[in-house]
Amino acid sequence: MDNSKPTIKYTKLFIDNEFVDSISGKKFPTINPATGTVITEVSEADKADVDLAVKAARKAFKRDAPWRMMDASKRAKLMHKLADLMLRDIDYLAALETLDNGKTYNSSKGDIMASIEVLRYYAGWCDKIHGATIPTSNGLFSMTRKEPVGVVGQIIPWNYPIMMLAWKWGPAMATGCTIVLKPAEQTPLTALYIGSLVKEAGFPPGVVNIVTGYGMTGAAISEHLDVNKVAFTGSTEVGHLIMQASGKSNLKRVSLELGGKSPLIVMDDVDVKKAAEIAHNALFGNHGQCCCAGSRTFVHAKIYDEFLKEAKKLAENRKVGDPFMKDTMQGPQVDEEMFNKIMGLIESGKKEGATCVTGGKRVGTTGYFIAPTIFADVLDDMRIAKEEIFGPVQSIIKFNTLEEVIERANNTIYGLAAGIITKDIDMALAFSKAIEAGSVWINGYDLITPQTPFGGFKQSGIGRELGEEGLHEYLEMKTISLRFIAENSYSFTKFVHLIVSLSLSLIFDSRNISIFNKS
Repeated sequence: MDNSKPTIKYTKLFIDNEFVDSISGKKFPTINPATGTVITEVSEADKADVDLAVKAARKAFKRDAPWRMMDASKRAKLMHKLADLMLRDIDYLAALETLDNGKTYNSSKGDIMASIEVLRYYAGWCDKIHGATIPTSNGLFSMTRKEPVGVVGQIIPWNYPIMMLAWKWGPAMATGCTIVLKPAEQTPLTALYIGSLVKEAGFPPGVVNIVTGYGMTGAAISEHLDVNKVAFTGSTEVGHLIMQASGKSNLKRVSLELGGKSPLIVMDDVDVKKAAEIAHNALFGNHGQCCCAGSRTFVHAKIYDEFLKEAKKLAENRKVGDPFMKDTMQGPQVDEEMFNKIMGLIESGKKEGATCVTGGKRVGTTGYFIAPTIFADVLDDMRIAKEEIFGPVQSIIKFNTLEEVIERANNTIYGLAAGIITKDIDMALAFSKAIEAGSVWINGYDLITPQTPFGGFKQSGIGRELGEEGLHEYLEMKTISLRFIAENSYSFTKFVHLIVSLSLSLIFDSRNISIFNKS
């Protein structure tokens, strides 16, 4: 099989476990970023299609629907089945992801394996979501119950299409929510194919719905009165719009994972070659298209020149080209718009006085390839030091003391991630305490696992994904308190029966609480 030419199997909307045309019949092209040519056309959803998807999700969320009546352990089995099917089709999915996104084939396979791990992690949580009994005064018997928030709209970006799908679906499925997903218009193909796997795995109709389209599709989800929560990963600008839409509609719950301008601090006590490798991967991984990329590389003045030489070597040895070739390390940027934005920021760096050490230009004449680029002599007020570039551009910035660099690193509207490379554990812990970021990595970068929560401070977002904390975004907490209204109203046997019923209800959170009548 030629992996570079995967057959396109699904291009329609996925609603109520069926692939359907958009009501308007409109379609939009999805582009191969390596060539700039159209791969295929995909159905474009508008408000009417979103209405249908939300209606299907709302029906699937009814208390007597199969999904809500299902034991939590059965939900886990369905999630494991979906993960199994993704593993079965990993070669096809990786080829489709590389074709549509431009990331290397090996990176696509790695993303899928990481996504499978996330689904399996959350499958393990399904029957472990429960409330607690609370000791109270005044003769009350009180407890908490955790319930799914309801219909959730999920809007994901183009840089990690399958991985972001898994990050969103995992906790939503584990808690018993139903889903309306909008993939990015640049990369809709893998989400639609995984929709077919949802049906094959045996999920009831309406549990997962996928609507493809542009910003108006996402706006229709964000404004919808029957959507109880929106989870979004993308730009800070769009995050503001989603918050506004929630406020104007039904005050739906919102979680946001937004932009970043993350600092990576390199102290003077390190192995410079190893530190340069960590910093290189922190920035150039996924072609620089990562919200938490270490895009501000702060290097101690004592080792600055030596570090710069090592960084230049790594960048110039990074092979750019066909993402399906085994030795390719960097494919194209995702589309022409991003290509032009990155090239514009590169030009601004040159004009503002930074030194372009290597790169800074287009590679080839076809597709959206950019040479790995390094700037030295970068100052904090330059655009390349302040704005999220989202491309293969490393800014290497000089500093002298830890206190100084902490203040400079925190001088940003963002706070998604940060890193430090040092042999001094006291220094590392002092940095981790002082830095304003949701994730802090020591002597490594992008140290993300399914078990560890991820999210940002400041304008990098609201809420957390992954880990147990990721479940909280999809749960409502209900407090139930019972007062005995008369002596001997309940026999001891009935009281025990009541407690057992309530305890089971708390464990299997999709069940209704039943209080039997007094006799």
